[in-house]
Amino acid sequence: MIIDFENMETQVMNNFKDGEKYTEAKMFVDDNNRIMFGRLIPGASIGLHKHEGSSEIIFVQDGCGKVLYQGQYIDIKAGDVHYCPCGDEHSLINDSNSDLSFFAVVPQHK
Repeated sequence: MIIDFENMETQVMNNFKDGEKYTEAKMFVDDNNRIMFGRLIPGASIGLHKHEGSSEIIFVQDGCGKVLYQGQYIDIKAGDVHYCPCGDEHSLINDSNSDLSFFAVVPQHK
């Protein structure tokens, strides 16, 4: 299967997971996974949320920012991967002056 993000509609999610500003994402969803290509503008964030029944892997493609994980802020930049296991909580924050683009996979645990 090929997921064609180039021809997929961009969704704009205001205050995603109670975060700041908005998140833009092109998203593929089925019963087992959510696979998305997303973008956070400067000052935007995905709010702190817990993964119950799923985990998340985030690859930062471009830009930099921070993740809030286990109560700590951790710098993240292009080429880094953040992993949030099932049962943990995290947030993705763009505290830079340029866009942060990322690829994320959220597999469901059954």
